[in-house]
Amino acid sequence: MFQVFTDLADWLVFSVFNLSAQTKLGDALHFFVEDVSKIFVLLVVMIYVIALLRASLNIEAVRDYLAGKHRGIGYLLGSSFGAITPFCSCSSIPVFLGFTSAGIPVGITMAFLITSPLINEVAILLLMSLLGWKFTLIYILVGMTIGILGGFFLDAIKAERWLQSFAAQALKQGQQQLNDNHTPNEKLPSLQKLTLKERHQFAKSEAKDIFLRVWKWVFIGVGLGAALHGFVPAGWLQQHLGAGQWWSVPAAVFLGIPLYSNATGVIPVMESLLTNGLPIGTTLAFCMSTVAASFPEFILLKQVMQWRLLAVFFAMLLVAFTLVGWVFNFLTPYF
Repeated sequence: MFQVFTDLADWLVFSVFNLSAQTKLGDALHFFVEDVSKIFVLLVVMIYVIALLRASLNIEAVRDYLAGKHRGIGYLLGSSFGAITPFCSCSSIPVFLGFTSAGIPVGITMAFLITSPLINEVAILLLMSLLGWKFTLIYILVGMTIGILGGFFLDAIKAERWLQSFAAQALKQGQQQLNDNHTPNEKLPSLQKLTLKERHQFAKSEAKDIFLRVWKWVFIGVGLGAALHGFVPAGWLQQHLGAGQWWSVPAAVFLGIPLYSNATGVIPVMESLLTNGLPIGTTLAFCMSTVAASFPEFILLKQVMQWRLLAVFFAMLLVAFTLVGWVFNFLTPYF
């Protein structure tokens, strides 16, 4: 299936640029061309197909549906909604505010916010080609579990008291509206069934918008992966983080914090790290930290959260990613 991208990279790098496959530059550039072309095609095709299926999805309706659900079901639905929506951690912030304004408990909203950047359809497809369906399924379950447990924990400590004042006020007003039995659904126009042409236009626009938003992160992610693949000395990563020491996983988590990528852009980095001998669990911990616990995301989150909630959220993610890395490293010999 992906041979066409390998052939394209062979032709462009070795024939047009006349580079040798034995050189570091040739190896790195081949990796870059092959993965960028593959990811771009998958991005456009998969986002278009998924958008066709989601053409009638009304985020406001989903938001209001979550508002009336039992907390336990709400955590599951919030995490599930996060898994099927193609938001990066930064673009999820407006949806966070929308959920808060609807009176949805902070824990349910955070279940969505945690899961959304970790899981999307493109990342799942690429993970399947890289790690196989068993690890991909475990990754999905782990990502959703982190979101659900994170939401439960934040509700348990009453995290809403640490929202910024405007967000706390919006949450209070939304909950008051629900308590007064005025459902937000009353404000929504009834959904109309879209024609095939309208679905196509929606999917086309969705694919274009998302592509324009993430292409630069694909370049950055693949570029970093290519640099690791072509220029990092063979065995360097394995020597420093690949021996399975307990501390290598939290070290990888902290290394990922200064970086930022979305789940799609980090896949080629993951591929390169695995190729260089890093254990799967350590690699996943690093990549999850890059996607969901980066400095850019926390700069944005500071706009809606006080420092105390931000610190709790940050620490919770670091612990969760470290546990995930340890679990995957433990399970690797059994797959």
